[in-house]
Amino acid sequence: MRMKIDVELDYTLAEPGPAILVFEAAGAEGQNLTSTTVDFGNVGHVGRVPAEEGIGEKILIRAADRITCSYSSDVTITRALPDFSALNEVQIDQMPGDALRYLLPSRYCQAERFVPFATQRFGNLRGGAKVMAIRDWCEDRLDYVAGTSDALTTAGDTFLSRQGVCRDYAHLMIALCRAAQIPARIASVFAPSVEPPDFHAVVEVFLDGAWHLIDPTGMARADNMALIAVGRDAVDIAFMTTNSFAELQRQSVSAVELPG
Repeated sequence: MRMKIDVELDYTLAEPGPAILVFEAAGAEGQNLTSTTVDFGNVGHVGRVPAEEGIGEKILIRAADRITCSYSSDVTITRALPDFSALNEVQIDQMPGDALRYLLPSRYCQAERFVPFATQRFGNLRGGAKVMAIRDWCEDRLDYVAGTSDALTTAGDTFLSRQGVCRDYAHLMIALCRAAQIPARIASVFAPSVEPPDFHAVVEVFLDGAWHLIDPTGMARADNMALIAVGRDAVDIAFMTTNSFAELQRQSVSAVELPG
């Protein structure tokens, strides 16, 4: 499927300084970028470095008092929808290094706290069946409620409150998968089915020697997501990171499926 992506960002900064931006669809397996345009307005410096796992790029800019960005891209998604029922888990002693690190706890995903629950609730399942059971549990037991979490909310907080937004769903599913010895990481994506339209947080799990996208909110599918970036948790995929307070003036994110 083809997708047209448009992003407009406009923030004022309390103090001049650098910012890290991660908001472009990545040149990654399962998707092809047909055309891309980006405009950073009047900034003092623009540089690029590879993002986590070499998926996408981090854009480094230096701004005076305002960050204004305009981005547009045409992406073709060639990724198939995974059949999780047919995917097997990989034994720890056979995992590559880029999968092993995603078994470990991180700032927002304290996997060690969920081992007893994951063992009791999902311990009788294996591989993709276990991942699907965890995903279904998160969608069924959590309520999607905007404004109920903030930058300090962890997977443990979400487990107790049973509500949150996409990043909270993703953090909890990641923590449960890691507790169940399945490598899991967060991914930021664009998807036409997300409501309200925004940068969307989903999960990638490592099964049968490859990474597979899955959405615990149920709003998007792997075959209609444009991947932006991946990481341990929300810290690694934030669309904008600044050294000073950034006040929102205007932001719009649009992902529309194109015919053909």
